[in-house]
Amino acid sequence: MLYVLRNRTYRRLFTAQVFALVGTGLATVALSLLAYDIAGDNASAVLGTALAIKMIAYVAIAPVVGAIADRIPRRTLMVAMDLTRAGVAVTLPFVTEVWQIYVLIFLLQAASAAFTPTFQATIPEVLPAERDYTQALSMSRLAYDLESLFSPALAAALLTLVSYNWLFIGTSFGFAASAVLVVATVLPKPAPIERTGGVYAKAAFGTRLFWATPRLRALLALDLAVAAAGAIVFVNTVVMVRDHFERTASAVSLALGAYGAGSMITALLLPRLLRRFTDRAVMLPAAFALPVILAAVAGLTASAVGSWSWFVVLVAWAAIGAACSAVLTPGGRVIRRSTGDADLPAAFAAQFSLSHSCWLLTYPLAGWLAAGAGLPITAVVLGVIALASATAAVFIWPARDPSELEHVHPDLPPGHPHLTDAHPASGGWQHGHHYVIDQHHRRWPDRAEHASSGSR
Repeated sequence: MLYVLRNRTYRRLFTAQVFALVGTGLATVALSLLAYDIAGDNASAVLGTALAIKMIAYVAIAPVVGAIADRIPRRTLMVAMDLTRAGVAVTLPFVTEVWQIYVLIFLLQAASAAFTPTFQATIPEVLPAERDYTQALSMSRLAYDLESLFSPALAAALLTLVSYNWLFIGTSFGFAASAVLVVATVLPKPAPIERTGGVYAKAAFGTRLFWATPRLRALLALDLAVAAAGAIVFVNTVVMVRDHFERTASAVSLALGAYGAGSMITALLLPRLLRRFTDRAVMLPAAFALPVILAAVAGLTASAVGSWSWFVVLVAWAAIGAACSAVLTPGGRVIRRSTGDADLPAAFAAQFSLSHSCWLLTYPLAGWLAAGAGLPITAVVLGVIALASATAAVFIWPARDPSELEHVHPDLPPGHPHLTDAHPASGGWQHGHHYVIDQHHRRWPDRAEHASSGSR
């Protein structure tokens, strides 16, 4: 997997991502302590609101950035967002009111909502070969998982020497280091965008691309399945560990570490697995594993605590991490396959926004259900959502899903440059090629004859 780091451009971008992730992890720990200092016993409500603001920023900002990305050089945009995040992090130690936390968190996450899709859209251009891009996706997933394990440990070590306010300085350093690495990187020139229309039309294009492409609609359904299972991990772990199993605070880190370990192991195995199986063949079974695991969690939390039950929780959390990684990691390949090069920023921005809409639904649902109905009911409801989402994906994503499709253009005039290899057919001009939604293909073919039998 590490051989992709031989590519100098990707190596610098990946290192920039790692620095930014470490900074984000330090900020997560520091923000929790800051909220407790300001709000005391009400800190969980403050953090819950901050988390909702984060999701709202992701959902609202990413499509707009995808629409204007062609007007700003990508390197300039990413550096500006890194410096914005660094500036916000520096101001957090001076916060004295809860509303100030909310404002700064929105600014921080709005910058992240601009940076992340732009970064994601750049990688397939840096690594155009599918095998290399697959390795890069696994490396990215691995970086996220390592951050979830490394950043809390680093924060704990630093807190033995300095106050938590210094963690925000570490956050700022991480973003600044990311900016320096991006500045030093020469990025490939993106393909020109032929789409017309204003910012709203361009922002809407990414969403329309998802709704018009069957495999991308299925990807959104799979994102909801992941959000349903992930919510019980990130929202309910502390309650399950401390109240149901009556374990110490360190056991919370152990449970979250089990989730991260399962995700990391899967990320390491996926490149080899995806050389043998299609994305669909890997992602759908993993999605169906999630409701099964959540059913086991429901039974576990409804029964009396036994000597074996804590071990089962760790196994369940590792299994959720593995299944989520198997669904999320190939998602970039699906988007890349379904999008023209010029539309990659809009596609990744739409995916970023739509997937976080799923989390915006499941995060509060997991919290409110656990508080009002208990953990077993929460696991059952989230399991039903995961099952319904995985089932929908099966019907939406055709089992035979070739890249090349025969289709007819009823609206293009004879002699149009796009019709150079087309022949007259009933209702227009017919030809076949790698099919994506763009300015010449606004709908998915209803009765397309598959020009190739292979699918990825």
